Amino acid sequence: MVAKTEHFALHRNGLGASVAQAPADKKPGKALTAPALFPIQDVWIGAMAPKRWAKRAVTRNAIKRQIYTVSREFVSQFPQDAFVVRLRREFSRKEFLSANSDLLKDAVRAEVHRLMHAGLASK
Repeated sequence: MVAKTEHFALHRNGLGASVAQAPADKKPGKALTAPALFPIQDVWIGAMAPKRWAKRAVTRNAIKRQIYTVSREFVSQFPQDAFVVRLRREFSRKEFLSANSDLLKDAVRAEVHRLMHAGLASK
């Protein structure tokens, strides 16, 4: 984990990482390595909003859209690695009644902005 805020966490993985695979004959002690997870060297940013923290699909999609919108501002500043912004805590449904409310979008955008700045400071 590179950085975290009240509701989000930013994770980072190097692009050269490979996946260990079990061989077809399943003999212990033998492990094969697959090609790199990300064959193209670039900045990869993903968003994850689990059902556990955002029950409605419209809320999850709104949160992910805000993550992608804010992350576009920071792509040129991040190193060439894979990043995932993960929702790690629920936004209060009493405070944010609608997923399409400007209040929720502004809150998500502001917090993701802080998260990205914290991620840049830790690189």
